[in-house]
Amino acid sequence: MKTIKGPGLFLAQFAGDEAPFNDWASICRWAAEAGYAGVQVPSWETRFLDLDRAAESKDYCDEFLGVARENGVEVPEMTCHLQGQLVAVHPAYDVAFDGFAAPSVHNNPSERQKWAVDQVEKTLRAAANMGHRAVGTFSGALAWPYMYPWPQRPAGLVEMAFDELAIRWTPLLNLADELGLDVCYEIHPGEDLHDGVTFEMFLDRVNQHPRAKMLYDPSHYVLQCLDYLDNIDIYADRIGMFHVKDAEFNPTGRQGVYGGYQSWVNRAGRFRSPGDGQVDFGAVFSKFAAMDFDGWAVVEWECALKHPEDGAREGAAFVRDHIIRVTTHAFDDFADAGTDDEANARMLGLKP
Repeated sequence: MKTIKGPGLFLAQFAGDEAPFNDWASICRWAAEAGYAGVQVPSWETRFLDLDRAAESKDYCDEFLGVARENGVEVPEMTCHLQGQLVAVHPAYDVAFDGFAAPSVHNNPSERQKWAVDQVEKTLRAAANMGHRAVGTFSGALAWPYMYPWPQRPAGLVEMAFDELAIRWTPLLNLADELGLDVCYEIHPGEDLHDGVTFEMFLDRVNQHPRAKMLYDPSHYVLQCLDYLDNIDIYADRIGMFHVKDAEFNPTGRQGVYGGYQSWVNRAGRFRSPGDGQVDFGAVFSKFAAMDFDGWAVVEWECALKHPEDGAREGAAFVRDHIIRVTTHAFDDFADAGTDDEANARMLGLKP
């Protein structure tokens, strides 16, 4: 068994224009002071990272990592969620998702998609230059507008969408393999990979690619009424990254999973800071310890109620208290009588 690493903090929700959230050294120092041992870097966040330089220069990456260490944290992982989202976009979302891309490709879906692929490639190269083992991302979605089968979906529609998704991601998975990296798709509503079944549909189409992994986040399963503990057992070999994010689902006679178009505060299902929701993290961390997960427990703060800085500070302590330092010997070793093959045979009645 392995002791999970952490606590780590995903920086996407904290980047901003005011100190200490507006430059690399300051946010690393703030994270360390909040109790974190590492930070997970969003590759689109230009306040912290020059992705073009990171993809080309190991020296730049060494300097980047050095600044983090000088300010008290490691940088074990990167993500490219926003760019991965743009690898596959249904036209219904063109306007909404243009904001994720460079202004030069706005109102031009085909060029935006090429830009996104280039960004994912650069993130992979940057992660390799930093010595990482995995990159987190979204899959994007072509079939999501047809998630609920009304009106009836035409035969072959979903299959065609997943075929195309695999065509777009296979070269990126192959590049990741060349670089020694896993691509960890966050299983997330709004993505075509939003539960175990859709992840398996994708795996079938990328020929069970060994680099196609999951970013496990139980909050998204709570809001789907999916068994998030069973999910760990099913996909243990495919889980490559872990976000510690909590959620609660409190359906009423007025609303359920779909939320009635309400704000996050007023939805039946909403994200909460770690420990404030319904996820049984004691069980989650136990399963990760038992399955030899060789990664980090990374807090992704998203809460409809709590201030982010309070959530971050409390999240670090929460993860630290939940990490199981795995045992190096069995609890009943004290009672070991010291047997051998001959003694075993006598215990079984095979020898007098």
